[in-house]
Amino acid sequence: METKILSGRELSKKILENSRKKIKEFEKKGLRNPSLAVILVGDDPASEIYVARKHEACKEVGINSLDIRLPANTSFEEIREKIKMLNEDENVDGILLQLPLPRSLREKTLELIRIINPEKDVDGFTPFNFGSMAIGIEGAIMPCTVKGILELLRYYDINVEGKDCVVIGASNIAGKPLANVLINLFATVTVCHIKTRCLSKHTKHADIVISATGVPHLIKREMVKEGAVVIDVGITRVNGKVVGDVDFESMIGHASAITPVPGGVGPLTIAMLIENTIDCYTRRNVTGK
Repeated sequence: METKILSGRELSKKILENSRKKIKEFEKKGLRNPSLAVILVGDDPASEIYVARKHEACKEVGINSLDIRLPANTSFEEIREKIKMLNEDENVDGILLQLPLPRSLREKTLELIRIINPEKDVDGFTPFNFGSMAIGIEGAIMPCTVKGILELLRYYDINVEGKDCVVIGASNIAGKPLANVLINLFATVTVCHIKTRCLSKHTKHADIVISATGVPHLIKREMVKEGAVVIDVGITRVNGKVVGDVDFESMIGHASAITPVPGGVGPLTIAMLIENTIDCYTRRNVTGK
Protein backbone atom coordinates (compact mmCIF):
# COMPACT_ATOMS: atom_id res chain seq x y z
CA MET A 1 0.00 0.00 0.00
CA GLU A 2 1.21 3.50 -0.84
CA THR A 3 1.25 5.78 2.18
CA LYS A 4 0.54 9.45 1.53
CA ILE A 5 2.65 11.85 3.61
CA LEU A 6 0.46 14.68 4.89
CA SER A 7 2.79 17.68 4.81
CA GLY A 8 1.75 20.43 7.18
CA ARG A 9 4.78 22.42 6.13
CA GLU A 10 3.54 22.67 2.55
CA LEU A 11 0.05 23.76 3.60
CA SER A 12 1.29 26.21 6.24
CA LYS A 13 3.28 28.11 3.59
CA LYS A 14 0.10 28.63 1.57
CA ILE A 15 -1.83 29.77 4.64
CA LEU A 16 0.89 32.21 5.69
CA GLU A 17 1.06 33.63 2.18
CA ASN A 18 -2.70 34.18 2.25
CA SER A 19 -2.38 35.87 5.66
CA ARG A 20 0.34 38.14 4.29
CA LYS A 21 -1.97 39.22 1.46
CA LYS A 22 -4.80 39.99 3.91
CA ILE A 23 -2.54 42.25 5.94
CA LYS A 24 -1.33 44.02 2.80
CA GLU A 25 -4.99 44.81 2.07
CA PHE A 26 -5.38 46.30 5.55
CA GLU A 27 -2.33 48.48 4.90
CA LYS A 28 -3.73 49.66 1.56
CA LYS A 29 -6.90 50.80 3.36
CA GLY A 30 -4.83 52.81 5.82
CA LEU A 31 -5.52 50.46 8.73
CA ARG A 32 -2.90 49.61 11.31
CA ASN A 33 -1.31 46.16 11.29
CA PRO A 34 -2.68 43.46 13.62
CA SER A 35 -0.88 43.08 16.93
CA LEU A 36 -0.23 39.96 19.05
CA ALA A 37 1.07 39.95 22.63
CA VAL A 38 2.87 36.78 23.72
CA ILE A 39 3.49 36.30 27.45
CA LEU A 40 6.25 33.88 28.39
CA VAL A 41 6.74 33.18 32.10
CA GLY A 42 10.03 31.52 33.03
CA ASP A 43 12.74 30.10 30.80
CA ASP A 44 11.53 26.67 29.70
CA PRO A 45 13.72 25.78 26.67
CA ALA A 46 10.88 24.26 24.62
CA SER A 47 8.65 27.25 25.28
CA GLU A 48 11.48 29.58 24.27
CA ILE A 49 11.69 27.81 20.90
CA TYR A 50 7.92 27.85 20.35
CA VAL A 51 7.66 31.54 21.21
CA ALA A 52 10.55 32.41 18.88
CA ARG A 53 8.77 30.59 16.02
CA LYS A 54 5.56 32.48 16.72
CA HIS A 55 7.36 35.82 16.60
CA GLU A 56 9.09 34.80 13.36
CA ALA A 57 5.75 33.92 11.76
CA CYS A 58 4.28 37.25 12.87
CA LYS A 59 7.18 39.13 11.32
CA GLU A 60 6.86 37.11 8.11
CA VAL A 61 3.24 38.13 7.51
CA GLY A 62 3.29 41.66 8.95
CA ILE A 63 1.81 41.20 12.43
CA ASN A 64 3.31 43.35 15.19
CA SER A 65 4.30 40.98 18.00
CA LEU A 66 4.93 42.05 21.58
CA ASP A 67 7.44 39.85 23.40
CA ILE A 68 6.55 39.94 27.11
CA ARG A 69 9.03 37.99 29.23
CA LEU A 70 8.43 37.46 32.94
CA PRO A 71 10.69 35.61 35.40
CA ALA A 72 9.63 32.21 36.73
CA ASN A 73 9.01 33.66 40.20
CA THR A 74 6.45 36.18 38.91
CA SER A 75 3.34 36.07 41.10
CA PHE A 76 -0.15 35.19 39.95
CA GLU A 77 -1.26 38.73 40.76
CA GLU A 78 1.45 40.26 38.57
CA ILE A 79 0.51 38.08 35.58
CA ARG A 80 -3.17 38.84 36.14
CA GLU A 81 -2.51 42.57 36.06
CA LYS A 82 -0.39 42.22 32.91
CA ILE A 83 -3.22 40.39 31.15
CA LYS A 84 -5.76 43.01 32.30
CA MET A 85 -3.54 45.76 30.94
CA LEU A 86 -3.35 44.00 27.55
CA ASN A 87 -7.13 43.47 27.59
CA GLU A 88 -7.59 47.23 27.85
CA ASP A 89 -4.97 48.14 25.22
CA GLU A 90 -6.88 49.00 22.02
CA ASN A 91 -3.75 48.41 19.95
CA VAL A 92 -3.47 44.77 21.05
CA ASP A 93 -5.68 42.36 19.09
CA GLY A 94 -4.50 39.02 20.42
CA ILE A 95 -3.16 37.74 23.75
CA LEU A 96 -1.32 34.43 24.09
CA LEU A 97 -0.21 33.03 27.44
CA GLN A 98 2.48 30.47 26.61
CA LEU A 99 1.91 27.13 28.31
CA PRO A 100 2.92 25.31 30.37
CA LEU A 101 3.47 27.84 33.13
CA PRO A 102 6.20 27.23 35.75
CA ARG A 103 5.20 24.52 38.23
CA SER A 104 4.46 27.02 40.99
CA LEU A 105 1.77 28.60 38.81
CA ARG A 106 0.25 25.61 37.00
CA GLU A 107 -2.72 25.24 39.33
CA LYS A 108 -3.60 28.82 38.37
CA THR A 109 -3.48 28.18 34.61
CA LEU A 110 -7.24 28.06 34.03
CA GLU A 111 -7.81 31.03 36.29
CA LEU A 112 -5.36 33.12 34.26
CA ILE A 113 -6.85 31.97 30.94
CA ARG A 114 -10.29 33.07 32.15
CA ILE A 115 -8.98 36.62 32.60
CA ILE A 116 -8.10 36.96 28.89
CA ASN A 117 -10.70 38.93 26.93
CA PRO A 118 -12.44 36.31 24.70
CA GLU A 119 -12.24 38.81 21.82
CA LYS A 120 -8.43 38.64 22.09
CA ASP A 121 -8.15 34.92 22.91
CA VAL A 122 -6.12 33.69 19.92
CA ASP A 123 -5.65 30.26 21.51
CA GLY A 124 -9.39 29.63 21.85
CA PHE A 125 -8.92 28.50 25.45
CA THR A 126 -11.26 30.84 27.35
CA PRO A 127 -14.52 29.23 28.53
CA PHE A 128 -16.56 31.39 26.12
CA ASN A 129 -14.56 30.43 23.03
CA PHE A 130 -14.07 26.81 24.06
CA GLY A 131 -17.79 26.44 24.71
CA SER A 132 -18.74 28.17 21.46
CA MET A 133 -16.50 25.78 19.55
CA ALA A 134 -17.78 22.72 21.43
CA ILE A 135 -21.42 23.41 20.59
CA GLY A 136 -20.56 24.15 16.97
CA ILE A 137 -21.08 27.91 16.67
CA GLU A 138 -19.86 28.94 13.23
CA GLY A 139 -16.80 31.20 13.31
CA ALA A 140 -15.88 30.37 16.93
CA ILE A 141 -12.21 30.86 17.70
CA MET A 142 -10.72 27.37 17.73
CA PRO A 143 -7.55 26.09 19.46
CA CYS A 144 -4.71 26.34 16.95
CA THR A 145 -3.67 22.69 16.95
CA VAL A 146 -7.24 21.50 16.42
CA LYS A 147 -7.84 24.02 13.66
CA GLY A 148 -4.58 22.95 12.01
CA ILE A 149 -5.59 19.28 12.02
CA LEU A 150 -8.93 20.10 10.42
CA GLU A 151 -7.26 22.21 7.73
CA LEU A 152 -4.85 19.36 7.01
CA LEU A 153 -7.68 16.84 6.64
CA ARG A 154 -9.60 19.18 4.33
CA TYR A 155 -6.54 19.92 2.22
CA TYR A 156 -5.94 16.23 1.57
CA ASP A 157 -9.66 15.44 1.09
CA ILE A 158 -9.91 13.20 4.14
CA ASN A 159 -13.55 13.18 5.19
CA VAL A 160 -14.33 12.34 8.83
CA GLU A 161 -18.09 12.06 8.46
CA GLY A 162 -19.24 8.59 9.48
CA LYS A 163 -15.67 7.51 10.24
CA ASP A 164 -14.50 5.82 13.45
CA CYS A 165 -11.97 8.22 14.97
CA VAL A 166 -9.81 7.52 18.00
CA VAL A 167 -8.32 10.55 19.77
CA ILE A 168 -5.51 9.66 22.16
CA GLY A 169 -5.00 12.37 24.75
CA ALA A 170 -7.51 14.42 26.74
CA SER A 171 -5.82 17.79 27.23
CA ASN A 172 -7.64 21.10 26.93
CA ILE A 173 -5.19 22.07 24.17
CA ALA A 174 -5.78 19.17 21.78
CA GLY A 175 -7.67 16.06 22.87
CA LYS A 176 -10.86 17.51 24.38
CA PRO A 177 -11.49 20.24 21.80
CA LEU A 178 -10.61 17.92 18.92
CA ALA A 179 -13.10 15.30 20.11
CA ASN A 180 -15.86 17.93 20.27
CA VAL A 181 -15.11 19.25 16.79
CA LEU A 182 -15.02 15.76 15.27
CA ILE A 183 -18.39 14.96 16.82
CA ASN A 184 -19.79 18.17 15.28
CA LEU A 185 -18.51 16.87 11.92
CA PHE A 186 -20.44 13.61 12.47
CA ALA A 187 -17.46 11.38 13.17
CA THR A 188 -17.88 8.57 15.70
CA VAL A 189 -15.31 9.46 18.34
CA THR A 190 -13.53 7.42 21.01
CA VAL A 191 -11.29 9.34 23.42
CA CYS A 192 -8.41 7.47 25.07
CA HIS A 193 -6.12 8.81 27.77
CA ILE A 194 -3.58 7.87 30.40
CA LYS A 195 -6.11 5.72 32.31
CA THR A 196 -7.34 3.83 29.24
CA ARG A 197 -6.85 0.08 29.54
CA CYS A 198 -5.65 -1.83 26.45
CA LEU A 199 -5.18 1.13 24.11
CA SER A 200 -4.77 -1.09 21.05
CA LYS A 201 -8.28 -2.48 21.58
CA HIS A 202 -9.57 0.93 20.51
CA THR A 203 -6.99 1.94 17.90
CA LYS A 204 -7.11 -1.33 15.93
CA HIS A 205 -10.62 -0.64 14.64
CA ALA A 206 -10.27 3.08 13.91
CA ASP A 207 -10.42 4.63 10.44
CA ILE A 208 -8.53 7.66 11.77
CA VAL A 209 -6.09 7.62 14.68
CA ILE A 210 -5.01 10.96 16.17
CA SER A 211 -2.41 10.84 18.94
CA ALA A 212 -1.56 13.83 21.15
CA THR A 213 0.23 12.44 24.19
CA GLY A 214 3.90 13.38 23.94
CA VAL A 215 4.87 9.73 24.54
CA PRO A 216 7.55 8.82 21.97
CA HIS A 217 6.60 5.99 19.57
CA LEU A 218 3.54 5.06 21.61
CA ILE A 219 1.58 4.01 18.51
CA LYS A 220 3.03 0.93 16.79
CA ARG A 221 2.14 -0.63 13.43
CA GLU A 222 0.30 -3.55 15.03
CA MET A 223 -1.98 -1.11 16.90
CA VAL A 224 -3.39 0.39 13.68
CA LYS A 225 -5.49 -1.35 11.04
CA GLU A 226 -4.21 -1.39 7.48
CA GLY A 227 -5.36 1.62 5.49
CA ALA A 228 -6.05 3.87 8.48
CA VAL A 229 -5.17 7.57 8.52
CA VAL A 230 -2.69 8.45 11.28
CA ILE A 231 -2.30 12.01 12.60
CA ASP A 232 0.65 12.50 14.95
CA VAL A 233 0.33 15.57 17.18
CA GLY A 234 3.01 14.56 19.68
CA ILE A 235 6.46 16.08 19.66
CA THR A 236 9.30 14.97 21.93
CA ARG A 237 13.07 15.28 21.77
CA VAL A 238 14.85 11.93 22.21
CA ASN A 239 18.66 11.78 22.05
CA GLY A 240 18.69 15.14 20.27
CA LYS A 241 16.15 14.04 17.67
CA VAL A 242 12.55 15.26 17.41
CA VAL A 243 10.08 12.36 17.32
CA GLY A 244 6.32 11.95 17.54
CA ASP A 245 3.86 9.63 19.26
CA VAL A 246 3.82 7.32 16.24
CA ASP A 247 6.45 4.85 15.07
CA PHE A 248 6.53 6.58 11.68
CA GLU A 249 8.74 4.19 9.72
CA SER A 250 6.67 1.15 10.60
CA MET A 251 3.52 2.86 9.25
CA ILE A 252 4.91 3.31 5.74
CA GLY A 253 3.15 0.83 3.48
CA HIS A 254 0.57 0.13 6.20
CA ALA A 255 -1.30 3.38 6.86
CA SER A 256 -3.03 5.08 3.93
CA ALA A 257 -1.82 8.49 5.13
CA ILE A 258 0.32 9.85 7.94
CA THR A 259 1.73 13.13 9.23
CA PRO A 260 5.50 13.34 9.75
CA VAL A 261 7.17 14.73 12.87
CA PRO A 262 8.52 17.30 12.43
CA GLY A 263 6.76 18.91 9.48
CA GLY A 264 3.21 17.72 10.06
CA VAL A 265 0.82 19.32 12.53
CA GLY A 266 3.44 21.61 14.12
CA PRO A 267 3.81 24.18 11.31
CA LEU A 268 0.02 24.36 10.97
CA THR A 269 -0.43 25.19 14.66
CA ILE A 270 1.60 28.36 14.13
CA ALA A 271 -0.16 29.16 10.84
CA MET A 272 -3.51 28.88 12.65
CA LEU A 273 -2.27 31.22 15.38
CA ILE A 274 -1.62 33.78 12.66
CA GLU A 275 -5.11 33.21 11.21
CA ASN A 276 -6.73 33.53 14.64
CA THR A 277 -4.87 36.78 15.30
CA ILE A 278 -6.08 38.22 11.99
CA ASP A 279 -9.63 37.05 12.77
CA CYS A 280 -9.55 38.76 16.18
CA TYR A 281 -8.19 41.91 14.57
CA THR A 282 -10.82 41.86 11.81
CA ARG A 283 -13.70 41.44 14.24
CA ARG A 284 -12.49 44.30 16.42
CA ASN A 285 -11.40 46.72 13.69
CA VAL A 286 -13.09 45.86 10.39
CA THR A 287 -16.33 43.84 10.54
CA GLY A 288 -17.30 44.32 14.18
CA LYS A 289 -18.51 40.69 14.29
